[in-house]
Amino acid sequence: MTVIANKKPVKANNPKKEVAKLSRWLHIYLSMVSFAIVLFFSVTGLTLNHPTWFGGDKQIETKYNGKLNINWVNNPDTNKVAKLEIVEFFRKKHSAKGFVSEIRIDETEISVSLKGPAYGFDVFIDRANGAYEASEIKMGAVAVMNDLHKGRDSGSGWAWVIDISAIFLILVSLSGLILLLFMKKRRVAGLVSGVIGLIICYLIYVIFVP
Repeated sequence: MTVIANKKPVKANNPKKEVAKLSRWLHIYLSMVSFAIVLFFSVTGLTLNHPTWFGGDKQIETKYNGKLNINWVNNPDTNKVAKLEIVEFFRKKHSAKGFVSEIRIDETEISVSLKGPAYGFDVFIDRANGAYEASEIKMGAVAVMNDLHKGRDSGSGWAWVIDISAIFLILVSLSGLILLLFMKKRRVAGLVSGVIGLIICYLIYVIFVP
């Protein structure tokens, strides 16, 4: 005699539960991954608003002068000015840092500007004899973090860090909001709190921002 076992029907996955599970997973792990990012931009938000509190406005300026190879600068054809050699000279001679922000060449003078977070190195070179005057400005660690917060003179690599950080924080916020929608007891209170927060921010903007 053949015995046919009763098979329990397989329950289909509840789409709402799957969305809630995915949102919870995203919220937890993205929050942990982006913890350092949130901390960095929170701290630098404070130091940006109050740079004098943390010494972010202090700077050290150093002056240099000297001569470089005249053959690099005195060619009448400005396209043949040795730009790479000039920049590398200052990197080796005076430990100049940063990206080349600008090189300007006219009939009598060449100006070179290197920029980095809380850093500047500006040079003016006499094309007739190769004599130069340079000014280097360095600021402290707080100023460096402030410039990184703004993405100022930080390069394309750091720009990607800022973009990815923004995407992470958007996902954390959206996943938290989705989770709230699944919490029946706290849903209304949470949404009302969010709306109140938005209204407060808007009122502060209207009242206090010129």
